[in-house]
Amino acid sequence: MKSYSAEPVRTPVLNAVKSDGFSSARSARLHPGTSPETQAALRHLKPRFLEGLTPPQLKSVVAAAKQVRFQANSMVIYQDHPAQHLYLLLTGRARHFYVTEKGKKVILLWIPPGEIFGFATFMPLPTGYHVSSETVKNSSVLVWDRATIRSLTARYPRLVDNALYLILHYLAAYRAAHMSLIVGSARERLAYVLVSLASEIGDKVQGGFELKVKNEELANEANVTLFTASRLLSEWQRRGMLLKSRGKILLRSPELLLRYAA
Repeated sequence: MKSYSAEPVRTPVLNAVKSDGFSSARSARLHPGTSPETQAALRHLKPRFLEGLTPPQLKSVVAAAKQVRFQANSMVIYQDHPAQHLYLLLTGRARHFYVTEKGKKVILLWIPPGEIFGFATFMPLPTGYHVSSETVKNSSVLVWDRATIRSLTARYPRLVDNALYLILHYLAAYRAAHMSLIVGSARERLAYVLVSLASEIGDKVQGGFELKVKNEELANEANVTLFTASRLLSEWQRRGMLLKSRGKILLRSPELLLRYAA
């Protein structure tokens, strides 16, 4: 849900030869979309993109996909490259980002399991991806190529309705993210970012939610300086609301943090 953090780009994404990670990921392993693992994941996730399909229609759509595995920190979609595949995240975690002309990596929305990405693939005329997408955990996805997904949407218009709903959901998320950056104090913004990320990408563990995130990422997402973020995190740790370690934060009570920061 959160957006707008910036960090240096480690890889020259725009100079990549391949159009997306499905084309280039050497570590990816392909399986038929109807594998038992896929079926179990879909039953658990109930993706909104597949809502309203009859069992035969659902079987047809899933059977037309391939299941691909990506290791953590793998590129899936490259910004400005031809939109050739649509992805549905089954397991793991991913995120969108944008590379500025000066080479800064701007983190956009996080992608939880059950969500699709690569919307440009739906367009009637070939176009490019507007943003890049990468995994942040070991992940598996269902993948449809452009010709296949466009054929399926022609046969099953409900897929188009579902995609439009998801686009509106993305717009609402960006609106909320933008508003969180321009209202409230630095303390409130950082607390809101922490709680939002904990619910979206955190792992429920004993004692709270464990979140793998750097101080720099939190600072950029909350639109505060690194010094301010570090100072507030240290204060909240002293008060027992969270526990910091290298590259990780254990958020003990999201509700308490929001009340204290208000």
